[in-house]
Amino acid sequence: MKKKYMIGFFAVIFIFGALLTAGYQISYDHVTRQQAALDHEVTDTRSITAEGAAVEENGEDSEEGYYLCEMQGFVAVYLSDRQTIYELTEIPLTDLPEEVQQEIAAGKYISTQEDLYGFLENYSS
Repeated sequence: MKKKYMIGFFAVIFIFGALLTAGYQISYDHVTRQQAALDHEVTDTRSITAEGAAVEENGEDSEEGYYLCEMQGFVAVYLSDRQTIYELTEIPLTDLPEEVQQEIAAGKYISTQEDLYGFLENYSS
């Protein structure tokens, strides 16, 4: 009789361990799927800059200029249509001189890519 209780006890422990392992595996798969979805979103936001570079490489943007505008407290670079984002910068608008802040608030026009990157280099950290 004692042997039957021992077999039942080990069977319950085994089933509990199997359920615990299955639950861990399911939660691990769920977390990895969420992380993959977040990684995919990051890739999508980086494509904004890639699209801007792609437009420029096609020559459509070579004679047109860029506009510097404010977006959520930072400097954003738009193509000449003022609709398409060319590049999002990490330059806080508050770190710029007052005169430059006013120009950007009005939409500062920059005609060439060299001038654009010169401006961005000057005012980035």
